[in-house]
Amino acid sequence: MLQYFTFTDTMSFGRYILLFAALYVGYKLIFSLILPVLRTTRQVRRQFRQMNEQMQQQANAAQNIREDARVPPKQPKQTTRAPKPEAGDYIDFEEVK
Repeated sequence: MLQYFTFTDTMSFGRYILLFAALYVGYKLIFSLILPVLRTTRQVRRQFRQMNEQMQQQANAAQNIREDARVPPKQPKQTTRAPKPEAGDYIDFEEVK
């Protein structure tokens, strides 16, 4: 004999369809949106970290070069001045032409 679906059978069939649709939408959402965003975020963070490390290494290398190239400060020369003549001494200057 032919079996007919009743209203309750149709409701359970509708629930299966809704469940399948919800699972499909969830699958698409996870694998099309959420996972790519997470992977991209992780990759961008890794690249920023590498770039920061490279910049730090270059800055350290430049600092080392500057420190190596730096000339030690010169100490002021100690010049010995001739003692000042006493007030009573007078030196004659001759004009040179």
